[in-house]
Amino acid sequence: MQIKAKFDHFNINVTDLDRSIQFYEKALGLKEARRKSASDGSFILVYLSDGVSPFLLELTWLKDHSQAYELGENESHLCFRVAGDYDEIRKYHKEMNCVCFENHSMGLYFISDPDDYWIEVLPEIK
Repeated sequence: MQIKAKFDHFNINVTDLDRSIQFYEKALGLKEARRKSASDGSFILVYLSDGVSPFLLELTWLKDHSQAYELGENESHLCFRVAGDYDEIRKYHKEMNCVCFENHSMGLYFISDPDDYWIEVLPEIK
């Protein structure tokens, strides 16, 4: 059997849903595409879209989990390519105080979201 799969979404759990939605919109231009709420109020799922690709970022808020998530040594990360002046975008992210790592020799940097997930930022491929 040969399986043909395609990416759909990636999930991260967040402690403050509104703060996370605002961060992803301000830092990367992502917009809410849809949401699902549990009938008992125990969770809310918000799917963010870049408006271009079908891939979604799922933010999961759990009512009974108010403490920070333990991310351990998880080296996984999201990566976004940004259009426009890469240096100006990096400057903007520095002004937001969310740049957490830079590697100038490799031409990349990372930003961290309100729950300390790292997001790699690369220039658009031309």
